[in-house]
Amino acid sequence: MTEEIIIAGFGGQGVLSMGKILAYSGIMQDKEVSWMPSYGPEMRGGTANVTVIVSDERVCSPIINAFDTAVILNQQSLDKFESKVKPGGVLIYDPNGITHKPTRKDISIYTIEGAQLASDMGNAKVFNMVILGALLKVKPIVEMTNVEKGLEHSLPERAHKLIPLNMKAIQVGMDNVKVE
Repeated sequence: MTEEIIIAGFGGQGVLSMGKILAYSGIMQDKEVSWMPSYGPEMRGGTANVTVIVSDERVCSPIINAFDTAVILNQQSLDKFESKVKPGGVLIYDPNGITHKPTRKDISIYTIEGAQLASDMGNAKVFNMVILGALLKVKPIVEMTNVEKGLEHSLPERAHKLIPLNMKAIQVGMDNVKVE
């Protein structure tokens, strides 16, 4: 099993940390992983994306041009990456801020109201974990016990008290992702 994923949105949405947690979760599950971030000089407010590869086999290169799965969090990223999802692949997006919905018919498309669900939870900072939950529901590439271990490894120790909230946000995302 090899899963090649692009997660893309604005800087400040937790795109890179979501990818890092997913990569650490794969490591905790004894998978081979690659995590390659990309962001503009603007940081917060500019576009950011991360490529994550989780595989049973050695990852030869972190550079890929077509993805099994795309997680899209803004219109610019949808415009850039929708065409790069492999036929038969998956596109997951938060419709908040999307003005032109995906149009491909040869991929599976899912929506998750991540911004609204995080707001409903009373903490907008868990937005990326809601999105991660949607991804893991659609593509269960790592086990939840390893996601928790990935959170423990990637978050600073002072933030470990937030792990239960993050795990709850992941579950909210899993429970609310919808097929479009």
